[in-house]
Amino acid sequence: MPGLLLSCQMSVTGYHRAPIAEREQFFAEIDRLIGSRVLHGSESLCKLLRYLADHALHHPGAPLKEYQIATEVFGRPADFDPQSDSTIRVQAGRLRMKLAEYYGSDGADDPIIVEMPKGTYVLSFHHRAHATLHEVRTEAMPPPRVGWAAIVLSVLLAAALAVIVILIETRSKPEAGGGAYVDPAPAAFRAFWGGFLSGPVEPWVIFSNGAFVGRPETGMRYFDAGRDSRNLILDHYTGVGEVLAVHDLDRVFGLLRRQIRVKRGSLFSLDDAKNNDLIFVGSPAENLTLRDIPSTRQFVFQRLDSGPRKGDLAIVNLHPEAGEDRYFLGSRSNTPLTEDYSVIALVRGFNPSQWVMILAGTTTLGTQAAVEYVCRENSLKDLLGRMKVSQPGEMKPFEAVLRVKVTRGVPVESSIVALRSGS
Repeated sequence: MPGLLLSCQMSVTGYHRAPIAEREQFFAEIDRLIGSRVLHGSESLCKLLRYLADHALHHPGAPLKEYQIATEVFGRPADFDPQSDSTIRVQAGRLRMKLAEYYGSDGADDPIIVEMPKGTYVLSFHHRAHATLHEVRTEAMPPPRVGWAAIVLSVLLAAALAVIVILIETRSKPEAGGGAYVDPAPAAFRAFWGGFLSGPVEPWVIFSNGAFVGRPETGMRYFDAGRDSRNLILDHYTGVGEVLAVHDLDRVFGLLRRQIRVKRGSLFSLDDAKNNDLIFVGSPAENLTLRDIPSTRQFVFQRLDSGPRKGDLAIVNLHPEAGEDRYFLGSRSNTPLTEDYSVIALVRGFNPSQWVMILAGTTTLGTQAAVEYVCRENSLKDLLGRMKVSQPGEMKPFEAVLRVKVTRGVPVESSIVALRSGS
């Protein structure tokens, strides 16, 4: 029946590049998706969607491999192994569900529909077709004498069945064929992060961004209230460790099928702290909001005001136990960084039902090490074992200090040197 139109969509992508005007429409739809309520706050999914759209429209018909996405979008190293790391499959599954959610709600009337068919990472674009009376009539076969009510019901039934199929296909199933769904998140992740997974809204990740004056090309330094005007503050810089830390946290929460919201410390307010689970990345020396909310009670950050290390940032052990140091200090500021110390702490928020996680080093690399420690299965198992935690819901407030070994600007080894749990 060459003239019978029952399909709700008309595919316009394939192995040939779309005309320029049409590509602009498709990119406009991608912008609409990224700015939508459904994808709000999911930076990693937005980045993935943008990359997949660029590939589909500039290289039509060219396949995409997990390895390529992992290294070019998510910064995975050259030895990334898709067989042992399911990150890309998990992120692709999340994006498929978000696309289905969008077109089932806010995007129900969009003229363009974007899909990522199962079994591929290549996007397809469709014009939404609106059937009219002359479109469903044909000269070869006149329309049957059926009441309009029956026709409308038939179309609605077909649409309902299509939606059901989409919902079934986009539920939590393995990315590659058959078998029962397997949770990609290690049990240690769920035991440790369980308190951040059940709230009505996604947790906030607040990363430090210190107050600087000057410019990168002429030299920057920390703001000095005694001699600098506050009008000269640059608060839009952060450390390498904080950047990698946020990436690690996004990866872990992706495995846990939970999104995170990210904000820099200088823009975070006490109103944000109310009734939200919080994850602070960076020390109170730069993440100033930490000074105003419930924080650590055993291990605190403090700049030394006397002695040979005067001015250096230290972690102070307020109640040293046998064999523990009173102060934890990394490498001297005028020498290459080979050692640092970090705090990992879980405390109650303003609302006792909310959690605050603090992941902070005396340098940006110490912060990176703290986050890596709670984002790696082996180190998490060691920490949970020390606290006798094996199931979600068993986590209690705790504070720990890590000693971090650094080689060529990379944290290579971390170990717990002090721990207080159950407080």
